[in-house]
Amino acid sequence: MPDPSVPVASPVPVASSVPAVPPTPPVPLSALLAREDLALRLIAGPPDTGTVIHWAQTSEMADPYPYLLGGELLLTAGVHIPDAVGSGTYFDDYVSRIVAAGGAALGFGVAPVHDTVPRALVAACDTHELPLVEVPPRTTFAAVARAVWQLMAQARHAELRRVAEAQQSLAAAAARPDPVPAVLRQLARRVAGWAVLYGPEGAELATAGREPGDAARTALTELAGVVRPGSPSSATDTLAGTHLAAYALGAGQGFVLGAAAPRRDPGDHIIASLAAVLLSLLTGEHHSGAGAARSSALVRLLLGAAPEAVAPLLGAGRWVVVHARPDTARPDTHAPDAMAASALGAALGSPLVDLARDVVRVLVPADRETTPQPGWTFGVSAPADPREWALADTQAARALARARATRTPLVHHAARPALADLVPAEDAVSHARALLAPVAGTPALTETLRTWLSLHGSWDRTAVALSVHRNTVRQRVARCAALLDADLDDPDVRMELWFALRQR
Repeated sequence: MPDPSVPVASPVPVASSVPAVPPTPPVPLSALLAREDLALRLIAGPPDTGTVIHWAQTSEMADPYPYLLGGELLLTAGVHIPDAVGSGTYFDDYVSRIVAAGGAALGFGVAPVHDTVPRALVAACDTHELPLVEVPPRTTFAAVARAVWQLMAQARHAELRRVAEAQQSLAAAAARPDPVPAVLRQLARRVAGWAVLYGPEGAELATAGREPGDAARTALTELAGVVRPGSPSSATDTLAGTHLAAYALGAGQGFVLGAAAPRRDPGDHIIASLAAVLLSLLTGEHHSGAGAARSSALVRLLLGAAPEAVAPLLGAGRWVVVHARPDTARPDTHAPDAMAASALGAALGSPLVDLARDVVRVLVPADRETTPQPGWTFGVSAPADPREWALADTQAARALARARATRTPLVHHAARPALADLVPAEDAVSHARALLAPVAGTPALTETLRTWLSLHGSWDRTAVALSVHRNTVRQRVARCAALLDADLDDPDVRMELWFALRQR
């Protein structure tokens, strides 16, 4: 039987701009009604409105308004109902006050005070669209409250797990060769909506997920303008059932992350905040004296200063040159974008990054260990003084060629001299250009020939490496043999072609 003497209340959640964990999710009333051990029954109010309960509270006050916080399942045994109540406005006033206070639902315990739920209370709940739940005699209010907290604990555990999985997937996305689009894709997936990165001028730089309608898209763009530098770091809004959020990326960068989703779950703010932190690292510039020193070094080089003269502005010591190529790059694709190159430089610990057509070059202090990065193939030069940077650049290019040929994530320049070192660079390039001229205009042919030679003429392995059919490899290699007028079964011919391809 209901126990009216047991007060049940939930603490008020404390607001926080960036909570460490998601707030406790509310419990759907339908989940509570589905508990067979409680035998609760919905007898009035909307049949299925998606009502959620934030906590349970018992009260026998005739006017519970001053004691409600909103979102409660208010439990009562009707002790407060006057014995002589008839057809007056008591129940209508009582229910209207609960609704005005934001109560989510009313639970009425049957026996020992009342044998049935008063019909006037049922009518009032229908009028004010407040869900009315009948609590049978065998179910105590304490059991109902315990069930609410059990369901809340289950929902909280599920939300914490969802947030943890999202954090792992976002971190993995940030380590990809295309980190910014990958992070946006993961964010859009985790919030079941759309994610967008705005540039300093408000333009959409990258997007992912299901695009919202034009009105929501325009509203999100306007919301992103609210969190520009010097404004609040985040802002939210809702338009026609679409939840909008915008997050400023770092101090003074001008980039903004936007998200639009059909719902807003408790952990979405944490997930989006983590994505904003990762994107801040990927897109951020170093606003410090080091940035000014790099600019000064560049200006001096352009004005004719020698590398060794400007090197002290970049830091003391020797350097290595790293040539990097994304593993997903194909002959007919563009180079990695500037954000991916910047993210790679951050991973290697250097902002000195050059984005070329098919390779990213990074100048890294020699005292920092260069380690493999997921999705990239590296060639690393020997440590060099500034006056040797040009030679180190050549070493890194050759090391990258060996890494790609051997399918090795990272190859350092060998200390021993290579055969290519015996031929002047200009002569080698000139020879390679002349030898490969018949196929140079078709990147698919040169890349297939390079891969086929690097894999010792294996048709199957070359097909797998290029993601094409083995017959396509045979056709391309045969075409190369015809255009070059060369016998590709001759090891001397293969060696000469490999030498030429490396010079390219």
